[in-house]
Amino acid sequence: MFTGAVDIATEPETEQVVFVTEDGVPTGETGPKLASHHEHTRLHLAFSCYVLRRSDNALLITQRALHKKVWPGVWTNSVCGHPAPGESLEDAVRRRAGYEIGLPSLSGLHCVLPKYRYRTPPFQGIVENEFCPVFAAWADADPEPNPAEVGEWRWVPWRDYQELLNDETANVSYWAKDQFAQLKGIEPFSGL
Repeated sequence: MFTGAVDIATEPETEQVVFVTEDGVPTGETGPKLASHHEHTRLHLAFSCYVLRRSDNALLITQRALHKKVWPGVWTNSVCGHPAPGESLEDAVRRRAGYEIGLPSLSGLHCVLPKYRYRTPPFQGIVENEFCPVFAAWADADPEPNPAEVGEWRWVPWRDYQELLNDETANVSYWAKDQFAQLKGIEPFSGL
């Protein structure tokens, strides 16, 4: 059961995204998270994080809650989000990991794809357009997901994750599929 405290900075109605240049440099402009995601979404800063279970290197995958306004019901990597204005990416990962999946104490958090960038095709009128560094981290406990964010979750071996991404009938996020090609050849994923 979710037991994390709700912080006003994590509420979608007040959360701000940081607009950036093509190189990921903040422009000094921000916008409301929900209102900034539409068919002409400006490039903004985000992150993705892949959480591995320390005991067996299984990957935590999550299904976005069915009532979310953006990408509902989509299976994806462990946790994704946007840093607040002035917040470091590492602090943003820890904040969202605590809020979304109830795992604020990730160990070994480090960036594995510092310059990852993607733009999705439209999905229900929304285009993601993100400069999105990708992180890896480890956890020793099971998540305690926030039901406002996560519908379901699973620990899966890396090979099963690859099979899920290759399944044309699976409802998997665009960014998870796109990131996989780059992740499979780097540590810690190349040895899994």
